[in-house]
Amino acid sequence: GQTGAPGADERHAGAADAAVAGARAAHRAVASSSLVVILALLALALGRRWRGPARHAGGLLALALFLAGLGMAARSSLLPAVTLGNLLAGFGMLVLSVRLAQLPEAGRAASPLVPWAWTALALAFVQAALGALVSSGHAGLSCPAWGACDLSGASWQALNPWFAPAAGTSPSHAGGALAHLLHRAAGLALLGFLAVMAWRAARLQRPWVAAAVVALPALQVILGLGLVAQQLPLGGAWTHNLLAALLLALLASLTTARRPDAAPARA
Repeated sequence: GQTGAPGADERHAGAADAAVAGARAAHRAVASSSLVVILALLALALGRRWRGPARHAGGLLALALFLAGLGMAARSSLLPAVTLGNLLAGFGMLVLSVRLAQLPEAGRAASPLVPWAWTALALAFVQAALGALVSSGHAGLSCPAWGACDLSGASWQALNPWFAPAAGTSPSHAGGALAHLLHRAAGLALLGFLAVMAWRAARLQRPWVAAAVVALPALQVILGLGLVAQQLPLGGAWTHNLLAALLLALLASLTTARRPDAAPARA
């Protein structure tokens, strides 16, 4: 993201191009390997007539094919819609994979945390979508501090996934302030909801759940503020995405939770 910034020399740009080329090749290799595994999972589930696993594996295949098509059709596109498609479909594959690995035992009653987990998962996807708009809209520095977000030059175009910022747009441009502010506000709203969910988990004798659903989003908020303070370092941005993935994986696992003391329901 710093390539082409004022002061970037040719050597820096060349190193960045080489790194991007390597990352792209590795990304394609991992994607191709994932597709092979998904096809094997689907064949196994269909062969043994496992309905739940077959549905999840089918969803994984659909998302993988969507991402493959998106990659071929929008190879050099800078539209935020492409970033949204890649990020949300990738996170969707993660959620399906976690649920596939933890499909609940048939007949056991669902945990009271399940509705909370589904609601939190939906809110987390909204938050991720807003983050993708901030990133693809070059709005990472549009709000340098919580109390210094100037909306006088903000534009609703920042929320339009079919509007790409002009080449060379600064990450501190005023037009992206609205998207950045909404991303921060949604993050705090999600943190508040998860705090209430943690209280509910503690009441249900699930202390590790209570700790995790508060610790992960709190770390995200701290890291997000640090990213802005340090002018968006690539390592910090990568960690921000990793923590988002871990939170989604945790919430996805909780959507399959069952009462530990519940006896199997009678037919």
